[in-house]
Amino acid sequence: MNSKTKIIVLHMKEIIYTVIFATLGILILCLLFFMFSGNRHSSISDKKYTPGVYTSSFTLGNEDLELEVSVSDTSINSIRISNLSETVTAMYPLLQPSLENLADQICKSQSLDHLTLSSDSPYTSQLLLNTIRDALKKAAATN
Repeated sequence: MNSKTKIIVLHMKEIIYTVIFATLGILILCLLFFMFSGNRHSSISDKKYTPGVYTSSFTLGNEDLELEVSVSDTSINSIRISNLSETVTAMYPLLQPSLENLADQICKSQSLDHLTLSSDSPYTSQLLLNTIRDALKKAAATN
């Protein structure tokens, strides 16, 4: 009788292993299905921008500056001046605060509409806003 009991135990182990591997196989198939099925709710029309960093140039005095706008598919991530030197900062002290003010508002609202321009430097803010608008036109997604 001992040998029959051992055979039954061996068969029970095989059944348990089969159930475990079948469960793991189903789990892996489900994971693969969800990974490669994609997001059905997002479509190409939801895509506002082509991800990347886009630049637009502007001139202050004799200095040519480049403004960088970093975007993802659907949002504006950051805005900064890439080649800002100490000389430009000294000659135009309101440039950096104006850019930071605009960048904060734009990144929060994700829009160029209804922005509050700085009363200290409205012309600088408008120049920066136009430059940001140019960079975002380059970043706009083509459907």
